[in-house]
Amino acid sequence: MEQETQDFLQRKVELAYLAAFYSGLLTDKQKEVLSMYCEEDMSLGEIARETGVSRQGVYNVLTRSAEKLFHLEASLGTAERFRVMLSGLQSCRSLLRENRVDQAITQLDALIELYTEEDGHGI
Repeated sequence: MEQETQDFLQRKVELAYLAAFYSGLLTDKQKEVLSMYCEEDMSLGEIARETGVSRQGVYNVLTRSAEKLFHLEASLGTAERFRVMLSGLQSCRSLLRENRVDQAITQLDALIELYTEEDGHGI
């Protein structure tokens, strides 16, 4: 049961994270329902009462929204590229604070190469 709860929470966090990147590609209703569900931690019933939509309608909006967000991420990879870039930059900062400049430069070169690869979704 604990693993199910962790999986549920992880999916909710991932939906909120993806919505931060792709919300401009969602409808106003999808944005509203996702925000209530992920950010305000409202139940389906609470969202239904708030929006005047049936509980099943809220479930359908959330399901379609999640499918769209995960499809966009699978196609574009924007959120994952951001995670990799942020992690790499944090690593570089740590290396620089430790005066490990050569390693920081190597890390930066790897990040630059990652984002300029011809076959990737580079800059």
